[in-house]
Amino acid sequence: MIETTPLLTVAIPTWNRSPFLEATLEQIHREMAGIIQSSVEVLVSDNCSSDRTLEVVKRAQELGLNLKYFRNAENIGSDANIAQCFNLARGKYVLVLGDDDLFVDCALKLLLERLAPGEYGVVCMKPYGFDTDFRLEYPGSGGHEKIFYDAGEFLAAIGQLLTLISSCAINKNLLPEVDARQFCGDNLVQVHLVLRAALAANKNIFIDHYLIGCKRNNSGGYDFSEVFVTYLGTVLDSYMSLGLTENAIQAIERRLMLSYYPFNLLRQRLNRSGDIKSTLARFEGRFRGRFMFRIFLAPVLYLPRPLAIIWGGAATLIGRTLNGEFRRGIVFIWHRIRMALFH
Repeated sequence: MIETTPLLTVAIPTWNRSPFLEATLEQIHREMAGIIQSSVEVLVSDNCSSDRTLEVVKRAQELGLNLKYFRNAENIGSDANIAQCFNLARGKYVLVLGDDDLFVDCALKLLLERLAPGEYGVVCMKPYGFDTDFRLEYPGSGGHEKIFYDAGEFLAAIGQLLTLISSCAINKNLLPEVDARQFCGDNLVQVHLVLRAALAANKNIFIDHYLIGCKRNNSGGYDFSEVFVTYLGTVLDSYMSLGLTENAIQAIERRLMLSYYPFNLLRQRLNRSGDIKSTLARFEGRFRGRFMFRIFLAPVLYLPRPLAIIWGGAATLIGRTLNGEFRRGIVFIWHRIRMALFH
């Protein structure tokens, strides 16, 4: 009996987050209704969990989800577990899905419809954050889709989404000799894979619809500016040898400065977390002399905290609006008001 290659592998790295994993698997099972089962491979890579993870997996299998389960003998770290997900995947395309992230209703079917006829390097989907109920907090449909024949333009368009594992389905056929373990060490395994696939392809597509719900404020364990300024900048620069131009890198970073960095810097000042001097030094080291940094971001770091919070809030609002996420912000604010009133 010949086993066919799935069109898509949904690979989920997990460690001691069984309640989130359970919700994710339940939604995948729901999404598989009406889909040719052999077209999607689902696998879970368990980083030696000590909670109910195995029980959750067995329950999903009993309910009929065709799920492969791999359990590491010890915790190998998040980077290595993500790399393992990619290496174990048999699908033509690989989506490494966070164990707390969810397909919105009908999103998997839409994704498969886009994957089937196209030879894309990367298919990027737009995510949104939710607190408790991904359906109630859904910002709504709409948006557009665009095929890019220039990898630099594509990467600039998706901006920070190239760092989010759950947003990008990667064409593994374009990376036949790649062992993802070589990219471990900087919390950016997925960035290497996205860059390589996008640059190797003739075309990439950005599906600018909200298709992935991401549990808000549910990750950490790293220094934001170290990973997403210093390390990310080093990774981007290293791909100039593979065709990523300096103009493309600056365009990607402009997108980050517009719609990603302001909120994270605002959150750092609000929570009094991290070392502000170290954060400023990292930003200065990467972006010194860039007008957008000096005007848009630097005041959030060097102004007194009350003024920095005001500036950061304004920068976040402006950036999110210009990035086409005004509606998502309204839904977020309304949800928070509703929670305050009824809880």
